[in-house]
Amino acid sequence: MAPNDSAETTGEATGTVVVRRKAARYIVPVAVAGVAAATIGLVPALADSGDPQLPKITAQELIERIAASDEQQLSGTVKISTDLGIPSFGGLTDSFLPGAGAADSTSSAAPDTKLMELASGTHTLRVAADGPDKQRLSILGEGSEYSLIHNAGEVWAYDSASNEAYHAQSGQAGPKGGKAEERTAPEGVPTTPKALAEEALAAVGDTTSVTVDGTAQVAGRDAYQLLIKPKQSGSTIGSIRVAVDARNGVPLKFTLAPSSGGKAAIDAGFTKVDFSKPDASSFSFTPPKGAKVTEAEELKAGAEKDGAADKAHEDLSALEDFRGLNVIGEGWSAVAEIDIPGGSGLPAGGSGDVPAQAQQFLDALGDKVTGDFGSGTVFKTRLVNALMTDDGKVYIGAVTKDALVKAADTAK
Repeated sequence: MAPNDSAETTGEATGTVVVRRKAARYIVPVAVAGVAAATIGLVPALADSGDPQLPKITAQELIERIAASDEQQLSGTVKISTDLGIPSFGGLTDSFLPGAGAADSTSSAAPDTKLMELASGTHTLRVAADGPDKQRLSILGEGSEYSLIHNAGEVWAYDSASNEAYHAQSGQAGPKGGKAEERTAPEGVPTTPKALAEEALAAVGDTTSVTVDGTAQVAGRDAYQLLIKPKQSGSTIGSIRVAVDARNGVPLKFTLAPSSGGKAAIDAGFTKVDFSKPDASSFSFTPPKGAKVTEAEELKAGAEKDGAADKAHEDLSALEDFRGLNVIGEGWSAVAEIDIPGGSGLPAGGSGDVPAQAQQFLDALGDKVTGDFGSGTVFKTRLVNALMTDDGKVYIGAVTKDALVKAADTAK
């Protein structure tokens, strides 16, 4: 590690303002799937060959370098490992996602469910991007490959294991309604490694410590390491480490460590990366002979026929009843208080109101707790925890169980 290349920052608003003002300049405005673009930079780098000697830089200068980066072309191999402490999403989709399990199940190549697999486990991917109109993501399996390609408003997905393809064009409705390009990434959800870094940096303030913690080599490229840590107690987030390319300011690696210890909850970064223009053939696709091709409009029509679209609309309408959002605390220890529609807690086990798989999921995560607020159940992951009280309130945040109970007591 180069001497004196770790620098404290006061957390003044200046860095955050610079980041937010220039955030829109980052690589690959996502028009394919949000997860596709997100994984372009999220993966643990295995090519670590020592700490390079680099010029001294302050945390403020490094934040500004991230904001100023404007790379729009890249290709490489990436790896992403996610351990949020929750069961695999496989088999639970039908129970928890509005309208899931009806239309989407007619094509194994449809992106919605396939990309959810990246939310847990370890995955190796190949990625390529050439500006805002061309991206490709391939998830490599054992003897199989799933590819998602966006090229000038046209989206193809192909699952080699089943020899099925999915096709959509800009302006067409996706399988659950809404234009295909509008459903790729929900508003406000980080969709690139830089966006993840900026979400973390947006929290910079009196409650946060930001330093340059030495250097590293990621995918053969020299990088500075930006270390972000909460100053408050009670957060489930221990630290966030971002490896930033020393030459072009692109985040190469993003590691989120939980305060409870153990391996990283998210460890993502390049293993190989090239910032030159990818070959045009990377973004072309023709379905193989004999492949089953499903159009987005077919999935939409199937959902409407099965009534899944109406069910999804009802489910989403019900979410609008979550009113009266109140935030308790600030910074890393902030907890959101939500009133449950109808003012009741969870159905009792065995009541038949919850699908069996969903009940198993809830039972595996839940801890019964009591306090001045009354009684309830805390559902845990390694990062986000939620307390659902028996009288119909939810307290949720990236905080510990004790912090949730304290917040609920404070609200009373």
